[in-house]
Amino acid sequence: MAIFFHFGMNTFTDSEWGSGHADPSVFNPTLLDASQWIRVAKDAGFSRVILTAKHHDGFCLWPSEYTDYSVKASPWKNGSGDVVAELAAAAKESGIALGLYLSPWDRHEASYGKTMEYNEFYMGQMTELLTRYGEIKEVFLDGAKGEGEKDMEYFFDSWFSLIHQLQPGAVIFSDVGPDTRWIGDEAGVAGSTCWSLFNRSNAKIGDTDSRYAQEGDELGHDWLPPECDVSIRPGWFWHASEIPKSPLKLLDIYYKSVGRNCLLLLNVPPNSSGLISSEDIEVLQGFKELRRSIFSNNLAKNAIVNASSTRGGYGNSQFSPQNVLGEGIYTYWAPEEKQSNWTLYLDFQETVSFNVLQVQEPIHMGQRIVEFHVEILSKYGWKRVTNGSTVGHQRLLQFPTVESRYLKFVVDKSRADPLISYLGIYKDQFSVLGNIPNATSWNYVNGSQVLKQITHNHSQIETAPVQYM
Repeated sequence: MAIFFHFGMNTFTDSEWGSGHADPSVFNPTLLDASQWIRVAKDAGFSRVILTAKHHDGFCLWPSEYTDYSVKASPWKNGSGDVVAELAAAAKESGIALGLYLSPWDRHEASYGKTMEYNEFYMGQMTELLTRYGEIKEVFLDGAKGEGEKDMEYFFDSWFSLIHQLQPGAVIFSDVGPDTRWIGDEAGVAGSTCWSLFNRSNAKIGDTDSRYAQEGDELGHDWLPPECDVSIRPGWFWHASEIPKSPLKLLDIYYKSVGRNCLLLLNVPPNSSGLISSEDIEVLQGFKELRRSIFSNNLAKNAIVNASSTRGGYGNSQFSPQNVLGEGIYTYWAPEEKQSNWTLYLDFQETVSFNVLQVQEPIHMGQRIVEFHVEILSKYGWKRVTNGSTVGHQRLLQFPTVESRYLKFVVDKSRADPLISYLGIYKDQFSVLGNIPNATSWNYVNGSQVLKQITHNHSQIETAPVQYM
């Protein structure tokens, strides 16, 4: 997971999209402490941060040689400050990866709208950012631009080449990658089907079909893992009148982002003093505690695991089904080749109560699983409790609470022989869905099961759509 820091002139003008004409004298975060930002991120379990080095208003948080509209024209530290430098130093000291956002749209720069001149200007600023501040792990790009603004052609391919030349280890984020892609909304919600595969030729920065971005493409030719961006507050910049989302809301987003094969990029905007607000810190700590309470104890950890088949035979420990209880993607269960029955059988050795499934593929071997389902053994026989499409790096599925000693994980369809690196079951006692006693009735027809979901006022798995921000 990563944290986005939206910080700049908008923080002081109570706006989201600045005009580019605000006086730099308003930028004066007298208590700015980048080390506090990093501590907050690290303490909450995040491993990367991204800073808006320049937002759409064109104000630069570093002393760029290409414009005077920057921190050097502000009263903060008498014009000698550098937010990017302070954050880079704090991140390096704490072992947190650093990413940067440099807005293509610039409402202050006079050359904006002049294609050649502005692209040279932009690449000059990008070069400053990628050569002054050590290792950069991600460069975040977008196509945001207001209606009625100047026409502008961005030389994205040239930008991509420059970034990879100056920071070979950096991933580039945009609607079309080339390394990671936007999920298509700003609500932090991926599609319930979510492929890392994608066709870049089917998308355009600033104009991508949201459903295609959310779901990816099973037949895609490009590998573009998705990122879900969302803000902890209604806006992306800090506003005194706004309050953060609750820890439970962040948990719900976690299930629908990290739990759907995505990186979660959570925006936590510093306030006008230059600090992360205490109410945001409290929410982040509550979110961390919810994750710890649910996922620190895999209820399947002592299970005996068998499989429909094992590559190399049942004595082959390299591909043993028992591998799915060990964390990490480099050990996994693999079935015999050219099979059509792909099933893992778990005996927990005691009856357990659970309502969350976690499953992972060894993603370095590709994303393979198309459809799967889970069954438990009851006194009436095997019954299906949930099903899903796509796994990828990680899939989390919630369902009404069930109890059983035995579980079957069945892959129904796969692009190639399915491989499973991890399987866990958990008890979520906090989410609304997790607290519903088994709200599902089961019909058995000729020895087979038919799942019939009874709809209660609050028992549908999918919640109402989150409004985009």
